[in-house]
Amino acid sequence: MAPLWPLHGANLGTLLRTCDAVGACLAVPRFPWVPEALRRGNTLRRPACVHWVHDPPGWLTREKAAGTAIVGVELADEAVRLAALPPARGRTIAVLGHEQQGIPPEALDLLDTVVEIPMVGTGASLNVAVAGSLVLYKLAGLL
Repeated sequence: MAPLWPLHGANLGTLLRTCDAVGACLAVPRFPWVPEALRRGNTLRRPACVHWVHDPPGWLTREKAAGTAIVGVELADEAVRLAALPPARGRTIAVLGHEQQGIPPEALDLLDTVVEIPMVGTGASLNVAVAGSLVLYKLAGLL
């Protein structure tokens, strides 16, 4: 799970716990406040799998070239509904964007699949922890 443009630190610790629950790793940017956000939100009893990303678009480009499937969580015309997303069959990175601005344009072209989480209310998006958790469970084949 890769929330590469996070807005709120509290969501990262929650997402880290979900990653642990499904056997996934968390890839986060090297923002000055992120290590403390992960420490504060981490209630796990053992070390968690965290990867530090210095250049998100460059990292995604390298991962894609290595054969990793890149799934973006974003509202887009070509997006598949979460219910139709198949479980991951190989190395997969689920990318989450900024909670207000989404995935930046330079990263959108790197996505193999775009998934949207249907919403019937008036909000435009869920927070990173909730959206990421739903997608993680679906990709892990646990939903």
